Amino acid sequence: MTTKNLARKIVLDKSTEILVRSAPLLTKVAPVRHASLRAGELLFSIARNKKKSVFVHPPGVIKDRADFKQAIAHTIDRGLTNISTAAFRGLINTLLRNVILEGGDRKATNLFYEQNGTYPPNLLTISPGKACNLRCTGCYANSGMTGEKLDWTTFDRIIAEAKTLWGVRFFVISGGEPLAYRSEGKNILDAAEKHSDCFFLMYTNGTLVTDQVAQRLATLGNLTPAISVEGWREATDKRRGQGVFDKVLRAMGRLRQTGVLFGISLTATRHNAEEILSDEFIDFFFEQQGAMYGWLFQYMPIGRSFTLDLLPTIQQRKWMWQRSWEIIRERHIFLADFWNHATLSNGCIAAGRTRGDGYLYIDWNGAVSPCVFVPYSPVNVKDTFAGGGTLND
Repeated sequence: MTTKNLARKIVLDKSTEILVRSAPLLTKVAPVRHASLRAGELLFSIARNKKKSVFVHPPGVIKDRADFKQAIAHTIDRGLTNISTAAFRGLINTLLRNVILEGGDRKATNLFYEQNGTYPPNLLTISPGKACNLRCTGCYANSGMTGEKLDWTTFDRIIAEAKTLWGVRFFVISGGEPLAYRSEGKNILDAAEKHSDCFFLMYTNGTLVTDQVAQRLATLGNLTPAISVEGWREATDKRRGQGVFDKVLRAMGRLRQTGVLFGISLTATRHNAEEILSDEFIDFFFEQQGAMYGWLFQYMPIGRSFTLDLLPTIQQRKWMWQRSWEIIRERHIFLADFWNHATLSNGCIAAGRTRGDGYLYIDWNGAVSPCVFVPYSPVNVKDTFAGGGTLND
């Protein structure tokens, strides 16, 4: 380790330690929290300045990224007012330091580059089980009451090898319903507990967030649930089932009570695009219910009983692009559109990319695909493991 890198490591170590120790002040005293956020922005600049971008970004891209960073800062400010100690520790030590500032295990990433001449993915989306307690119209995964799943040994090995071989420290868990996953006496929360140096984002329908689940999430601190909603009660219950909207609200109440950071996941269709981006809807979930972030997905005609009738129109897609940026810039809310916000990620991140800023998807059968929404798989991780290979193969 060079003197420069050693000094940088010491700064990061001390800074994150101070932030964690300051949790009571940061969560309760607004001026201290605001000052710490400004210090955090400086820390972020120090960590990022060492990376020379190969891109010369146009002014519009630079503005998009600056505005989104400001929205993230405001989001953190709001979120820290009601957060458990473990969640705060996970936010600082795991998400901020391990994922954002360090960018994962750089030693593993650089070794991969030396051996392969390209960088590995920096995040992995895994759907360990296809089982789901709901049967939503047009589900992209065609989930239901099925036994298709990755066994725990395989699931755990995927995470472990992504860490050691690729340096990954951020995992997205999808499904099926992640909280319905069981194998070898283990579940999703056990995975987060075992891999405490990683941060997990879990897409969930929210109906299985019991008091016990909420309490354990608060204790873990490194797993955040993004709860799916389709709009108001009528729209959500129509697609997801009678009473689901109220179950979602009860789940959010449990998460607020235990201090768990959570967000919402929105699927935009031709019928609900305007509804889910209305001021009333945004106010309700971000201000009243306490959602810290939101992910916006446009309906894709794959999976169960797919139909082109649900696809947003061209005019709606353009409006959603304009409206989502309006919410980000004027309301300072973290609302990321998986399709419309490519300026934040240098374009599509599917298929791993070669710059170390892409992702891959592994489903419940072990099929490896370039993207959740592109179900083409040339290789199966279970077959690779059975043949003596690793994720590198």
